Amino acid sequence: MMSSKSHLLMWIIVFITALLIAYQAAPRIIDWIRFQSIGTRDYIQKRLTEMNIDIPPEKILLYQVAGSLLLGALVFTLCLPSLKVAAFFGLLSAGIGWLMPKPVVDYLYQRRVKQFVDQMVDALGLMSNGMKAGLSVIQAMGLVTQEMPSPIQEEFSLLLNQNRLGASVEECFIALSKKVVSDEVEMFVTSVNILKETGGNLAETFDTITVLIRERIKVEGKIRALTASAFWQGMILMCVPPFMAVVMSQSDPETMAPMFETPLGWAMLAGVVLLEVIAYFVIRKITTIDV
Repeated sequence: MMSSKSHLLMWIIVFITALLIAYQAAPRIIDWIRFQSIGTRDYIQKRLTEMNIDIPPEKILLYQVAGSLLLGALVFTLCLPSLKVAAFFGLLSAGIGWLMPKPVVDYLYQRRVKQFVDQMVDALGLMSNGMKAGLSVIQAMGLVTQEMPSPIQEEFSLLLNQNRLGASVEECFIALSKKVVSDEVEMFVTSVNILKETGGNLAETFDTITVLIRERIKVEGKIRALTASAFWQGMILMCVPPFMAVVMSQSDPETMAPMFETPLGWAMLAGVVLLEVIAYFVIRKITTIDV
């Protein structure tokens, strides 16, 4: 057996090694902490601004901290009276709560972009008919703000307000393409800006874009229908490990106790969670096909 001096020497070596590694990686660690706090806050604020939601940056960070602590405290309370299990799952839930706002905001933004693109078919048809009747591009966009619902009504209203304040039509459309990031919007903006400089029939161009967007939406719908089965099969398989853990914890708690009460068990749980997260992103990557 190792003597107490050998134990002490080993821990000193481990401590010094960890200190040296931390010193060498300090800039990266600081950058990572900054990205996970200030960087994430700025990213969320940018996405919310693109959805026309105005929340001060300090409130966003406050909501992040509060949501993380509340989720961690809730899970900690539910896992009592086992203090070790409660601490493990409480910290894990707090970390998830801290990271959750970014993908949630991304989901809301992508859903809004999809709604905008779906509405472009009717909006461009309306603009094409208005221009065939002799209206200008700005006047045709005014028809969209009167007849169409949000989000396209909201975005076109902001675009018209910018034009009234002195911005050119080209600048307004470029701002729209940066705010609503989509291939369809980029195609629409590029077509309008080129034809306004070189001359051409915008009404016919809008009809062509409408056909292209409609066909693209059909293809995307078929792809989603074909990949939905594989995606949900993967999701069901991902639910098997936690389901089995719950069943075995209820049927044979003594056998499952080391999983929640020993360092080796915690490491195994952390590995399972990590593999579940990796599996989710792999499944999403496989079943997501860009058109």
